[in-house]
Amino acid sequence: MDSWVRVLVLVACMFPALVECRVRHYRFNVVTKNSTKLCSSKSILTVNGKFPGPTIYAREDDTVLVRVVNHVKHNVSVHWHGIRQLRTGWSDGPAYITQCPIQPGQNFVYNFTITGQRGTLLWHAHINWLRSTIHGALIILPKLGVPYPFPTPHKEKVIVLGEWWKSDTEAVINEALNSGLAPNVSDAHTINGHPGPLANCSSQDGFKLPVESGKTYLLRIINAALNEELFFKIAGHNLTIVEVDAAYVKPFQIDTIVIAPGQTTNALVTADKKPGKYLVAASPFMDSPVAVDNLTVTATLHYTGTLSNAPTTLTAPPPPNATQVANNFITSLRSLNSKKYPAKVPLTVDHSLFFTVGLGITPCQTCTAAANGSRVVASINNVTFVMPTFALLQAHYFNINGVFTTDFPGNPPQAFNYSGTPPANLQTTNGTKLYRLAYNSTVQLVLQDTGIIAPENHPVHLHGFNFFVVGRGIGNYNPKKDPKNFNIVDPVERNTVGVPSGGWTAIRFQADNPGVWFLHCHLEVHTTWGLKMAFLVDNGKGINESLIPPPNDLPKC
Repeated sequence: MDSWVRVLVLVACMFPALVECRVRHYRFNVVTKNSTKLCSSKSILTVNGKFPGPTIYAREDDTVLVRVVNHVKHNVSVHWHGIRQLRTGWSDGPAYITQCPIQPGQNFVYNFTITGQRGTLLWHAHINWLRSTIHGALIILPKLGVPYPFPTPHKEKVIVLGEWWKSDTEAVINEALNSGLAPNVSDAHTINGHPGPLANCSSQDGFKLPVESGKTYLLRIINAALNEELFFKIAGHNLTIVEVDAAYVKPFQIDTIVIAPGQTTNALVTADKKPGKYLVAASPFMDSPVAVDNLTVTATLHYTGTLSNAPTTLTAPPPPNATQVANNFITSLRSLNSKKYPAKVPLTVDHSLFFTVGLGITPCQTCTAAANGSRVVASINNVTFVMPTFALLQAHYFNINGVFTTDFPGNPPQAFNYSGTPPANLQTTNGTKLYRLAYNSTVQLVLQDTGIIAPENHPVHLHGFNFFVVGRGIGNYNPKKDPKNFNIVDPVERNTVGVPSGGWTAIRFQADNPGVWFLHCHLEVHTTWGLKMAFLVDNGKGINESLIPPPNDLPKC
């Protein structure tokens, strides 16, 4: 094949609507670039000079190859958030969990096949706080000829919600770790990289979403923020929710959604109002007394033919503690559970796990005086996870001892009133501990928020699996009463779930993917403080149930 023909084919294969290709090639150059959309000339880390980064398009069953080339001074790794990575854990991306990071001047090809998945996901850096600017959309279209299980939209639009920091985020978290205190919050939110006019940025009008009267649009909404759950709404327009985390749901209408970092929501919006401009708003949700960036980011839904100076129909975003607004959305989510897209909820449980998640205190002799000789840490079952300096998956595959242990507790070592009076001892233990699962075993995991310092929301992400959210409640989980109310018929299927402030969430999944799989809070500050652990899933029987060998270009530590 002539070289110019090969180039044309590769370019066409990056856009699934153009041609059917089973393999899609992308190249990610991680570079430093001045941002032109934001009210600052600050240099930021980007992929291919874009903020947000480029959107990856593929179809179900495609193989995706992404060569990531590191041109910056930081170590880099990229996570394909929500991709199951069946037997290909080497391409999952979390640094020091499934791979050593890509060092400056080096590159690595992520190679994975999308099996049984379609919908909206995201990709982002998975080392330190680099995902603040290194992130983008990952769109998986159905197989050619397979329609959506909802009316076909006129057009589709990716909406990436994020945060903007005037400071270098690596400096922000390093200062916090050195001081022992909580890090500063972001300076603004963004919609597709634009902070909007409310962020003291008069030169920017914000993102514009053009629509035609009478047409219906599919919004692929992604929360790529570091540390904040967000409300999203459009003035005067209802949203019909059809998918979350790349899993179809029973459609329902609502005017406000809540979306945590790492989560995605697909919503249909019909341009059925009087032509004009309508405010699009994203604002923080935090139903606990902690510091957040309270700035609302705005954009406009702009009907074709409307003058740019026409007045905008406004909407008031919910207050940050509007728990009922959030619950209205969360409790409405149900799996589609159709014949074509069944909800395969595990009905029997091999491992019944109970994980407390929350914050604690540990002594710190080097912290600043303001920290009173201690620092804030986070933990699961009172274990503050210690990041290794060698990748866990490599240590497991090559039987390298001394990197981790498999004694992570399946229940908290000390029982107390998790949503009430905290225990006298606020310290946690440290360790790189994994919980071991046999291939194909079934797991029920109850995640319980603790109020040791203060109750907080925790969006928890599980790598390598989708799971079903079978239960949710406020207060302490009751193992005798609460399971009677579990939904095991059509619970929503997700990869990231919110543990409510002062409450609990129960999930179920089947451990049908061998490897080492990270579980962590997707609020980056909590992950940094140690709210993370990992599952080790053994190989099953035969090659099709076993982890594939590592690629030759796997980065070295």
